[in-house]
Amino acid sequence: MPNEAANQEQNFLVDLLRATYQNQEVYPILQHNLSKLNENLALKLRKWVSDRFAKEPAIAINLARVIIKLSTIIQEFEQGNIASNLEIAIAGYETVLQVCTREAFPQEWDVVQQALVIAYQQRQQILSRTIGEIREQTIQTQTQINRLTEQLQEELQQAKLQANDLKTTITELKQKEGNSESRIEITSLIADLKELNQRQSRVEQFTTANILPKTGQFNTAIFYDIENLTMGRNNPNLNFSLKEIQTNLENTTLVNKIAIQCAYADWSDSRLRPLKNEIQELGIEAIQIFDYSHKRNAADMQLAIDIMELAQSRPLLQVFVIVSGDGAFAALAKKLHEYGKTVIGCAYEGQINRILKSVCDCFIPIPTPQVTIEDISINEVTSESLLNDDILIVTNKVLQDLKQNIEQLSQLKEGGIYLNQIYHILKDNIPNFDQKRKQHGYKLAKFLKKVIEGTDICLSSGNNKLILRETLTLGSNGSSNRTLNGGSPYLRTRVLTTNSVTQF
Repeated sequence: MPNEAANQEQNFLVDLLRATYQNQEVYPILQHNLSKLNENLALKLRKWVSDRFAKEPAIAINLARVIIKLSTIIQEFEQGNIASNLEIAIAGYETVLQVCTREAFPQEWDVVQQALVIAYQQRQQILSRTIGEIREQTIQTQTQINRLTEQLQEELQQAKLQANDLKTTITELKQKEGNSESRIEITSLIADLKELNQRQSRVEQFTTANILPKTGQFNTAIFYDIENLTMGRNNPNLNFSLKEIQTNLENTTLVNKIAIQCAYADWSDSRLRPLKNEIQELGIEAIQIFDYSHKRNAADMQLAIDIMELAQSRPLLQVFVIVSGDGAFAALAKKLHEYGKTVIGCAYEGQINRILKSVCDCFIPIPTPQVTIEDISINEVTSESLLNDDILIVTNKVLQDLKQNIEQLSQLKEGGIYLNQIYHILKDNIPNFDQKRKQHGYKLAKFLKKVIEGTDICLSSGNNKLILRETLTLGSNGSSNRTLNGGSPYLRTRVLTTNSVTQF
């Protein structure tokens, strides 16, 4: 039966794509299959399209254009589960970026990027509404719990008073015992007292089991920012232990039991494969974050959204652990405090943002990994760069890290960063930079030219700025500001077509 259901989903997906390609009406098909418009279809779309791109690259761009059109239709479809429709559309947009790169197909790339921005905003609005509803439900539930607690406490107090009165009455009757009526009354009162004691016991048990706080509960959620742990994407550092991080957290007095663990990364990156076995052994859920080209904050955004959703929907989660040194999470930590949550920070001691560290209730350092000879690529070691003097390597890393800062990345793309600014950045990040540089006998421009040799950063024609190489190579057709349909990210009236035929 599971295989039959999977085949039905795939056939439904192929029917949608075929109808879209042939310019047929797609809405009637969607209306008759509302139950199939779910997140499983989004996953099926990602896998099926990726497989077709790999097996039949000749039709990839034609198929991509059809998927863009279908994604737009589903994004605008207002029946069924709107959130699921949106996830299917996003899956389509994100998948076609495998083919529609900015360099090869700038027009299609621009359409998809604009559509994704709108889709992400719509998803955020849905999440915000959901969080608001959950918050309201939580408030109502807590109000009911408080009211019930007060009623139970009042009932318990009344039961105790009644029990005391009965005991007093029984004692007095025993003192006056002398006839059969007194004995019968005493027996009846003792039965009432027994029933009252049982009722009191039930109320106390219910109060303890359902109202009062429990000890040893699953109160902790851990969120791993893998890109921060690997120190970027260019040359990922894997010299850390998730098991050790988890053990150190469990040893703190704030953590009772770990309920949820999520690790955010582009897990399709083969360089992260050594981490997969460890996260499976530790019960960590791998959250796939697709690489949206220059949009490097996708993992941070998803991590923050998930944390806030859980903070609202899981009242038993009281401790939130953020394994990242990114200062952007300081605002998230403050917001969690507003909801009465405890925040634990966990990052490399020398690379955590000081504001994030200051707002965390507890900070657990991770030993900073040391660069070994095996970590240094052969092409980075020259006759002028000894293994015990890695100034060229360190400088290159600082320059590559410029691309991780949105403002600096924008400068590198749009006009470049002046060398005097670069000089101050290097001095701030590399101890004794001048002395180490001068050991090679280079002036700054010549030294930087040596450092960036073979990378995607280069010197401008006047040797006074650093600029991204792709900025220099983009021609007149490389503009990313053009759209279809007069600026609309949708393809309702104008569909990208080709003379070749795509077979489904």
